[in-house]
Amino acid sequence: MKKALKIIAVSLFVMILAGCQNVSGDSATKTMKLAHNQTLDHPVHLSLVEFGRLVEEKSNDTIQVDIFPNGQLGSEREVIELTQTGAVDVAKVSASALEGFESDYSIFSLPYVFEEYEDFEHVMNTESITDKIYKNTEDIGFIGLTYYNAGMRHLYTKDREVNDLSDMSGLKVRVQPSQTSVNMIEALGGIPTAMAYGEVYTSLQSGIIDAAENNETALVGNNHGEVAKYYMYTGHQIVPDMLIMNAERFNQFSEEEQALIQEAADESTAYHEDVWAKAIKEQTETAKNEMGVQFIEVDKGPFIDAVQPLHKAYANDEKTKDIYQLIMGGKAND
Repeated sequence: MKKALKIIAVSLFVMILAGCQNVSGDSATKTMKLAHNQTLDHPVHLSLVEFGRLVEEKSNDTIQVDIFPNGQLGSEREVIELTQTGAVDVAKVSASALEGFESDYSIFSLPYVFEEYEDFEHVMNTESITDKIYKNTEDIGFIGLTYYNAGMRHLYTKDREVNDLSDMSGLKVRVQPSQTSVNMIEALGGIPTAMAYGEVYTSLQSGIIDAAENNETALVGNNHGEVAKYYMYTGHQIVPDMLIMNAERFNQFSEEEQALIQEAADESTAYHEDVWAKAIKEQTETAKNEMGVQFIEVDKGPFIDAVQPLHKAYANDEKTKDIYQLIMGGKAND
């Protein structure tokens, strides 16, 4: 009940805010509300700003994109639900958060489904694969527009090196609210704890968790490097950020407008690759030289072997076997 009331309250807030904006703006301008949970200096936010700029430029300012960063409108799950209802038009959310709405998205949380970034990139640029995923949620209220590289996910700990699989035993690891990620940590011997991203810093600091897993930007952009001093290159997942849009809202635009929105989304993804690469390089150096984080290479072989039962389960499950075979068959080295 409390959750439903919160969603209603946020929906009313967004509608009131939108109404205030329309009073002061051009009545002919169509406004899209875009929500995400990253900070203003995060590369994803910069790429979303570029998306908004491109939409406005391509539409000759007849479509405006208003961005609500920093989780202003709620957690990722709440923002997805708001996008379903139309209270939010567009949202950037992790593919793992979408797993609870459409099982196809769980494939990205399956550990080592992509062992190399080239395989991931090839799959995400294969239209026959992404169309299946992006359009599969239209009947529940939203569609996918594009993806943003969120890097490889690696393990980082407060005060404990993980050099091999045995070091995972009993390790309390924060994971995204994804059953697949929970299963992954269990398969590796750790103790998974699903929690919101905003709780990770204090949970590491207080000892509620021993470790988390994410890309390198978490160390600097969210200050996790202040409390986590060991970063292990486990490379266990490549979970993209997804740009989703309310299906009904998208269909209200003309075909020309739909095309320019899609073009802007695709171009913002290309723009993001450079922004992301620069951020990873700079923030890794900052974490290493200014925060004292140690970066450790590990043998991924035992980790890959440990999660093979999860792959077998995906290959045989009626809900996931089709997307599993599609992804495995679409990788660059196949």
